[in-house]
Amino acid sequence: MSPARKMKMFDLLVRMGYKEIEVGFPSASQTDFDFVRQLIEGNHIPDDVTIQVLTQAREHLIERTYESLVGAKQAIVHLYNSTSILQRRVVFNQDEDGILDIALQGARLCKKYEETLADTHITYEYSPESFTGTELEYAVRVCNAIADVFEASADSQVIINLPATVEMATPNVYADSIEWMSRHLHPREGIILSLHPHNDRGTGVAAAELGYLAGADRIEGCLFGNGERTGNVDLVTLGLNMFVQGIDPMIDFSDIDEVRRTVEYCNQLPVAERSPYGGDLVFTAFSGSHQDAIKKGFEALERDAAAAGKDVSDVTWQVPYLPVDPKDLGRSYEAVIRVNSQSGKGGVAYLLKNEHSLDLPRRAQIEFSGVIQRRTDTVGGEVSGAQLWQLFQDEYLPPAGKMDNGAVTPLAR
Repeated sequence: MSPARKMKMFDLLVRMGYKEIEVGFPSASQTDFDFVRQLIEGNHIPDDVTIQVLTQAREHLIERTYESLVGAKQAIVHLYNSTSILQRRVVFNQDEDGILDIALQGARLCKKYEETLADTHITYEYSPESFTGTELEYAVRVCNAIADVFEASADSQVIINLPATVEMATPNVYADSIEWMSRHLHPREGIILSLHPHNDRGTGVAAAELGYLAGADRIEGCLFGNGERTGNVDLVTLGLNMFVQGIDPMIDFSDIDEVRRTVEYCNQLPVAERSPYGGDLVFTAFSGSHQDAIKKGFEALERDAAAAGKDVSDVTWQVPYLPVDPKDLGRSYEAVIRVNSQSGKGGVAYLLKNEHSLDLPRRAQIEFSGVIQRRTDTVGGEVSGAQLWQLFQDEYLPPAGKMDNGAVTPLAR
């Protein structure tokens, strides 16, 4: 991601309300280092936002990380090293004590270089990378030793981040491991227990939700689940899942299309059309029975609002197949119903009423939906609102009068 794209993403996250933003791996590339410096020197970081930087447990990388933070008001330094059984054997060729020593050396070096940042408040984060492939007893041994070096306390909390670097089990198993760690980390009041789920099994959101219920305090993720391989947990889905359950995520999703466009520009990757909440088709019904239920749901909302003397936007949202009001996310109702060969009378009637103010009686709905069905079965694809109206005109409205010579004459007004 170029610096310009990084800045656009950072500005979006700030506008949405995120308060802790990982901005790069400044010791890994000059681009990331320069971007951190640009944020600090350009005064782009609001006072209530804390940037987070990542570093491996190696001295030259840690030193470079602290150089990037000079002048920052506050920052999270995220230290990590892999602790899994597999990586201990095939990557590091180290036993448990050897891997623990790597982690402890890294933590001590962080404390050493913190002294070079007299005016910056540092919060520490530690990740036993590949936590899901690490024995719990060993993971807690490493994390508690790191917490001791960082002097974790209620007044100076340390973030212990437990990543599903590779998702290796069902979400309930991950949640069980989080609950066990929460009970054995010390001092618990000095620990912010953080999750970092990936999506290798397609259950990153479920793992995050269950892990949070199991005792976690914090979740790391990306908008629309961008990240390594199958991606990190999707913060859009996670936040809006809370929203539809009546919990304010304190994140602004009121213009989901702008969020999606910005993420696509910055990541240079498309967001899937059926990506929860943000994809182009997530509020669109093609099925006839779904369309009929949605149409009746809208009509019921209008009746309820009229009976209560309220605007439709002020009554409780209850429309079948639409768990959230698209307008809450900055969407319109125009694309809620689209007509193809699966569609029935409900979808056809909805489009005629909403786009052309034509409320067909039930028998006419049934008859005209048959016309549309024959059209879509023959031609295939969708029928737009404009095409639907043209077909209605062709079927039911008399053509303009014609002179004997075949010339068309305008209808009298």
